[in-house]
Amino acid sequence: MLLTWIAEVAEEPLVLEPGDRRMEWETNTWSLGAEDEDRRSLSSAEVAAAFEQTAAGIRERIRELGFSGVATFYVWHDRQAGQLRCSTGSVPPDELPFNGTYVVSDHLGPVVEGFLADSMPGVVAWSDLDDAESRLEQAMPEPEITPLRVWTSSVGTSH
Repeated sequence: MLLTWIAEVAEEPLVLEPGDRRMEWETNTWSLGAEDEDRRSLSSAEVAAAFEQTAAGIRERIRELGFSGVATFYVWHDRQAGQLRCSTGSVPPDELPFNGTYVVSDHLGPVVEGFLADSMPGVVAWSDLDDAESRLEQAMPEPEITPLRVWTSSVGTSH
């Protein structure tokens, strides 16, 4: 089912409004989960190929719409929700609408691998919470936060 859902993203409503990024985000952002069977049977290469095909479809739609600006299709693994998420925005890769630090990746494989390997998507183990509480009690310096890895594909007519 995951590959089907990824393909369907290319056909969903698409809004490119540089003056209204909120509308873009709300319309163009998709959350994709996977059943255990998909996680076991799919390879990261298959999932990556599906996203690349979706990016190509969105690129074609943008050309047909006559949009002449920069547009980026991007994919990331939302570990807290246990989902792959994707969106399209009228922004370059270095201006994606994330509140935290992110790193643009040329390769989708690592983003997908973490998602497929997640045996308990969207679940935080009690032991992880206990460890965090223990660290707070010990007044340890905060651990460094690993930036979010985001795969991007230029889908606009202007680069």
